[in-house]
Amino acid sequence: MTTLLTWTDRGAGPAPHHRPRDRADRGPVLRLLDQPESQGRYERLLILTSPAALPGARHLAQQAADAVGRAEIRLLEVDDPSDHAALFEALGPVVAELSGRIDVLLSAGTPQAQTLWVILVQAGLLEARMLQVIPPAFVPDPHPRAIREVRLDVEGFPEIHALRQEVRRLRAEAQAVSGMVGSSVSMAALTSRLARVAPTQVPVLIHGETGTGKELVANAIHAASLRAGAPFVAANCGAFSEGILISELFGHEAGAFTGAARRHRGLFEVADGGTLFLDEVGELPTRVQIVLLRVLETGDIRRIGAEASHNVDVRLIAATHRDLRVEVERGRFREDLYYRLRGAELSVPPLRERGADLEHLVAHFLAEAGSRLRISAGAWEALRAWSWPGNVRELRAEVLRWTVFVDHEVTLSDLAPELRGVQPTPAARAAGAAIQPLAQLVDDVESTAIRAALEACDHNLSATARALQIDRNTLKRKLDRHGIPRRAVGTRSCGAAGAQG
Repeated sequence: MTTLLTWTDRGAGPAPHHRPRDRADRGPVLRLLDQPESQGRYERLLILTSPAALPGARHLAQQAADAVGRAEIRLLEVDDPSDHAALFEALGPVVAELSGRIDVLLSAGTPQAQTLWVILVQAGLLEARMLQVIPPAFVPDPHPRAIREVRLDVEGFPEIHALRQEVRRLRAEAQAVSGMVGSSVSMAALTSRLARVAPTQVPVLIHGETGTGKELVANAIHAASLRAGAPFVAANCGAFSEGILISELFGHEAGAFTGAARRHRGLFEVADGGTLFLDEVGELPTRVQIVLLRVLETGDIRRIGAEASHNVDVRLIAATHRDLRVEVERGRFREDLYYRLRGAELSVPPLRERGADLEHLVAHFLAEAGSRLRISAGAWEALRAWSWPGNVRELRAEVLRWTVFVDHEVTLSDLAPELRGVQPTPAARAAGAAIQPLAQLVDDVESTAIRAALEACDHNLSATARALQIDRNTLKRKLDRHGIPRRAVGTRSCGAAGAQG
């Protein structure tokens, strides 16, 4: 149903905004209904008016009855139709109940009513087409097009564009702050960059050690973006073999391979219109890198076994603990894909560089668990002294363990042995933790040993290599593999190897 919406103050007395009208001029509403393009268009005419103009509104409804399906009058309790505030308040309930296609006539009524129609339509409060009827007094000869649709390019105003950009930036910053815990300098820098990146459509590459919260950052970007109402889908690229990963990302048709009993939508399809987060993107096999690059370039995906491809609209956020530039140099990661992924880069600081955030994080995890545990001074001292190789993930696990085993106050004896400076025996470690793959355990031990040696040797790579009795280039490769950053090189020697050198 199409409704013609108008205001009339006909018969309410002479108005200063009206020019003397020719006797043959039937007024803007009837002029509009007389036009050929209006014939049969309107099933309903809704006339808004004030008590003083009610007789004129009734006469107008009678005159328009033959041109519309039905003419209705809505009386608004407005004493002065030139009062913007009173008129706006009276229009609110009417606008709220309107539905279907709406044409609103700007040519009728007071200038204040015309102004409010424009504001309501441009603000999106009233979904309507704005029409203007060219008065005969201004166009003596028959006008080639007596009805004009009014469109205001408000978005094109530089001031409006700048304001909208600023609003998006502030909303993104507020969303980022609400999703991130901490007020340290490094977290403030991350939050500021996140707020700039989130409202855009560029892909994002997140760097950070394992356990720093890269997926939390990706979630914050999505929540502060224009895609916040669409899906956020996450996948770990290191968790699947090559064949399964291709199926997970791009989908497959029924019968595409053994075991494919039915069609499977890939994660790109599931995330259509939203955000896809690929964690540990540095672990992607070369074949998957090739397919992913093509999808990012064209937006087209094709399920395994399908003949045709189809387009998806996905914003990609990738994360890795590896230095992808080093991986590119060594031929393990495609250079063209790397540049496709790094539209914007964010670095998540490790917990050891966020000392000021430790109390905030502990309080957050305790509140998350609904716990009111107190922490003794000795326990705080040990927590601050620990380097947190597992980062925020390790801290959260530690806090949750307290909520299970501690009743009132966390003391030094309640902390994990390593935090107290006690090295548990292999038997105790095995009894207190789930069995892990041997390769993972070896990697963890190697990473811990390298970090300890680096600290002892003031991050001097040559001295650290000698202390560990390995080649310097081997040490560099291990640093890259474990995602251990290289800091400014010191000169301090370490251990027996340092003394010998």
